[in-house]
Amino acid sequence: MDTPVPSLYIHVPFCSHKCEYCAFYSELLKPEQVQRFVESLCGELKQLGPALQPRTIFFGGGTPSILSLHQWETILDCMHGMGWGQIPEWTVECNPATVSKEKAQLLKQGGVNRISMGVQSMDAHLLERLGRIHSREQVFRSFEILRGAGFENINLDLMFGIPGQDLKIWHDTLDTIHALNSEHLSAYEVIYEDDTPLFHQMKAGAFDVDEDLIESMYESLIDRSTAAGYHQYEVANFARNQTSQSPYDVPHWACQHNIHYWRAGDYHAAGPSSTEYVQGVRRQHVSNTSLYCDGVQSGGRGIVSEETLIPPVQQGEWAAFAMRMNQGLDFKLFEERFGHHPTQLWGEQMQSIQSRGLAVVEKDHFRPTPLGMRFADAVGSEFVYLQD
Repeated sequence: MDTPVPSLYIHVPFCSHKCEYCAFYSELLKPEQVQRFVESLCGELKQLGPALQPRTIFFGGGTPSILSLHQWETILDCMHGMGWGQIPEWTVECNPATVSKEKAQLLKQGGVNRISMGVQSMDAHLLERLGRIHSREQVFRSFEILRGAGFENINLDLMFGIPGQDLKIWHDTLDTIHALNSEHLSAYEVIYEDDTPLFHQMKAGAFDVDEDLIESMYESLIDRSTAAGYHQYEVANFARNQTSQSPYDVPHWACQHNIHYWRAGDYHAAGPSSTEYVQGVRRQHVSNTSLYCDGVQSGGRGIVSEETLIPPVQQGEWAAFAMRMNQGLDFKLFEERFGHHPTQLWGEQMQSIQSRGLAVVEKDHFRPTPLGMRFADAVGSEFVYLQD
């Protein structure tokens, strides 16, 4: 009998406004479409039920918190009927403008125990520049509402490298966010994805990308967050309560769902545009809400592609993901999973990476240096095997 899959990602594609930088699949809120999505999502979850025994659930988007109380009640009732029991980590992404006391209480009572709130910046001009619908004041208000509802595990998302953002603005945002004393902090460099307004503005010469400034922002992110009591355990992620003496142990408030991704664990996914990975097979849902609903309501799941990854691809992805975390590549775990020691596969590459100061070969691990974590994607690419 197959082992039940321990993680579930659910994509809620609706937003009230498309942000300037966002390349994720989303669409504007339409009441009839949302209701159809909720019904279809519950239908897909019922199909997945027997294959799941989730220890982590993550609602991403889009803006999951934009759903109404009644829609959330429908989803929660559906999930409670699955017999999954209490979920150790259940995250819902929220926009500060869509958090209400009633919604926060409903989610908490329904079993959600972690909130990830998209702040991005505490500067009013930059929030407008990014197309965010919330204000600085709403961040404080929503954080207070979430605490009042009993949420003891809150992540705050930030962005750096935003056009018009200087070091002073960035430091002011960091200091303000640190003072809120959330359990977790994520901070991502702006990526200029094709077909986003920011990408086209950059290409048109509306602004320049200052790599030196971005580097200074990343360095100050680490320095100031560490001084504020956060422990960096992944390229863009920091958490409190590092109780171990080892700097490589995962802190208490680290996001277990994302760690499962970075350790190449199996996870199911539901909702339009979502991707799942189970037993070496990657499946992609259609990036269209109407077509997704059609697929589920006709007895399917709205899956449009399926790819079986051959062992070299699985091994390369495992190694590449591992190099995003300061724990690095665990030789014992890798050998238990694949039957090979990593040095048998990538001995030359690992020595080359080490010679450039990007990682260190130890007895049991291949760990990225701080510089290696800054360029984790480039380091990881040296392990990737491209499948035809």
